[in-house]
Amino acid sequence: MRRRTAFAALLLLAAAAVEAHKPSDAYLALSVDGSGVHGQWDIALRDLDFALALDADGDGRITWGELRARHADIAAYALARLTLHADGTPCPLTATGHLVDAHSDGRYEVLRFAAACPAHPGTLEVGYRLFADLDPQHKGLLRLSAGALTRTAVFGATHPDERFVLAGTSRAGEFLAYLREGVLHIWSGYDHILFLLSLLLPAVLVRGAGRWQGVATLRQAFVEVLKVVTAFTLAHSLTLSLAALQIVTLPSRLVESAIAASVVIAATGNLLNFAERRRWAIAFAFGLIHGFGFAAVLTDLGLPRTLLVLALLGFNLGVETGQLVIVAVFLPLAFALRGTWFYRRAALVGGSLAIALVAGVWLLERAFDLRL
Repeated sequence: MRRRTAFAALLLLAAAAVEAHKPSDAYLALSVDGSGVHGQWDIALRDLDFALALDADGDGRITWGELRARHADIAAYALARLTLHADGTPCPLTATGHLVDAHSDGRYEVLRFAAACPAHPGTLEVGYRLFADLDPQHKGLLRLSAGALTRTAVFGATHPDERFVLAGTSRAGEFLAYLREGVLHIWSGYDHILFLLSLLLPAVLVRGAGRWQGVATLRQAFVEVLKVVTAFTLAHSLTLSLAALQIVTLPSRLVESAIAASVVIAATGNLLNFAERRRWAIAFAFGLIHGFGFAAVLTDLGLPRTLLVLALLGFNLGVETGQLVIVAVFLPLAFALRGTWFYRRAALVGGSLAIALVAGVWLLERAFDLRL
């Protein structure tokens, strides 16, 4: 009973933690020099509109006039959710300018600001809580420049604070930082997790006499899991590399919509049983698309070319590490429950149906830029 409860909690956590809408990202750039800290914060207008109702006339368009009238409100809202401490001393933030820029997924407010920090700080602590009360999936992508040093971080609901040492950072330290970001990205990337779970749920079952039955040995289940995970890893590593090195690029909305579609197809395959012996092929085919999604985190950080290879290796290894942890938790529980009605009906059928419905809403929202 404890094993059933634990497995049910695992599935429910994956589904309940997901709020289905287009991923929300903001891009924060901080530059540290002798005169203090200067920043630029690109925030999606659609997200600011949801928080502050910028579209005054309700016509579905945010004009420059509507935006200009709310500059003070935007600055107050955003800067109240960002804190900087240099060597433990708070750095008051002041807005210095407003612009509008176009990203691949729409228009962004460009908020420029200055921070009154001590000159030449040794450490910088960043606290990021933008949209924390509205969107638990929102991520803030930080690029920090201090002389020849460039550091990056991804902030979110589970990782709102980061401390940076501004001198003496080694290549090994930077590699470990990117590795950690890879782990955090896969663990907070609910669409990637649900795609993987959709392919792993049937791994401990086989079809016999027109119904699902538990596999005979753990080795049989392990081989099936190994094929799926290996195919997914090879595929997304390939496109992650191509995209991060800017050899191949795809529009953000296309990638995110295709990722949602991949989750729908993988989960539906469990319900209709059209991919029993081809799950590894589905993992490889859609893993190519997921790789572009992983790469977006690195490319959006605007890393200098000298750091891209290091970032790529560390981030990709972090993604694989996070993925293996998920598999290590999933496989023993699934194997232990494989022969039960609960697993065959509630976990496989019910879980796949729930995943397909959630991903279907994602697909609508991402393809048509909606918020349901």
